[in-house]
Amino acid sequence: MGYRARSHGASLRERDLGVLFMASSIPHGARSTANQVLAGVDLTRRWILVTGCDEEIGFETMNALAANGAHVLGLAGSLASAKNACDQIGPRATPVACDLADLDSVAAAAGMIRGLQVSLDAIVTNAEVEMPSTLRTSYGVELQFLGNHIGHFALVNQLLDLVRNGTGRIVIVSSSASIIQAPAEGIMFDNLDGRRFYDPMTFYGQSKFAVALYAKELSRRLRRRAIAVNSLHPGASKVTGVRHNLLLPLRVVRSTVQLFMKSTGQRAATAALLAASPRVMGITGEYWSDCQVADGNPLLNDSELAKRLWQVSTQIVERITNATRTNTAGWLVGREATEPRSI
Repeated sequence: MGYRARSHGASLRERDLGVLFMASSIPHGARSTANQVLAGVDLTRRWILVTGCDEEIGFETMNALAANGAHVLGLAGSLASAKNACDQIGPRATPVACDLADLDSVAAAAGMIRGLQVSLDAIVTNAEVEMPSTLRTSYGVELQFLGNHIGHFALVNQLLDLVRNGTGRIVIVSSSASIIQAPAEGIMFDNLDGRRFYDPMTFYGQSKFAVALYAKELSRRLRRRAIAVNSLHPGASKVTGVRHNLLLPLRVVRSTVQLFMKSTGQRAATAALLAASPRVMGITGEYWSDCQVADGNPLLNDSELAKRLWQVSTQIVERITNATRTNTAGWLVGREATEPRSI
């Protein structure tokens, strides 16, 4: 499949031998869980941010990190949802309200986090908006692109100067839909409002390709700060496995899904590995699946497309910010943290 583990022979032409050796020595795979990949890892005094903490994978990721000593900032669409999730973790989790489809809410969340005056050891962007069956837009942008990509783009960029140089990590949860469902051109820049054409799965795939491409460009911009940025496919759950095969006989669907279906702990494993395991130290700019470097959408290697996405995303954030008269101080700080010094 498009997200298979990358063959080492092909990798020799793309990555240096040191990174190749590190990636090939990771003893985890498709059946590993978040708790297993972090076994024995002491995360005491680490601060890690996780979006979508009230969602299955986000909660499992947060739980595994906190169980190993990290203090987790758990973000969810409402304070009540974030608090409910964090209360189940205990004192090592702090709830933060952050509606990723509302850039005022994103700015408020970033301001609250900056007010804590702590350095971030990792950011894990896991949250995603529910897939609408019919076209929904906000600020003139299709909802999935706005919530899954633009919201995270704005949040992460406002917090970049808090991420530790040398050891910091940013983990972007994408999906195999970035390969299977994304449009042929990757991003439909002339149809980001969905008015020319709309299909829920295509726009979901586009949003998940956008976050993976953002991770690729961000890794390039942060290379001089030695902050690792990677994206990943978490693996199929029973629901997502069936959703892609609705037209097949149910018996065939069930037997096929069983081969690829993962538990929540297994789906959270790759994110937990990339956020905190010493085994992946120094590996950046990769797409992962099953706790291994994998082949993503070939367009992830298109640097011009990545730069265009960054530019368009910046324009969208600035347009929305100006329209809603949001205080842009935090956004400007985050933007400066990615530009001249890291290119």
